[in-house]
Amino acid sequence: MLELEKRSPLAFPIALKDGRMLETVGDAADYLSKLHSDQRERPHWKMVIMMFNNAMREPRYLRTATVNLRSALVYDRLVDDTGL
Repeated sequence: MLELEKRSPLAFPIALKDGRMLETVGDAADYLSKLHSDQRERPHWKMVIMMFNNAMREPRYLRTATVNLRSALVYDRLVDDTGL
């Protein structure tokens, strides 16, 4: 993968409690763009945003960015983990 696009798949899909699935870079970008300003200032979300910015410049960081996204969602209890 040389360059990430909105339709590029995440390293793995993430199921949210509200029924949505985050499956692509575009899904993640849309989700991050809708965070409230106070959420964006929380350390775990700052890390996610930084890692996705890194992944956009260097696609090999996409797996790390996806792991960070899932971790932040788990931390805020937003992941649907009933299937685990």
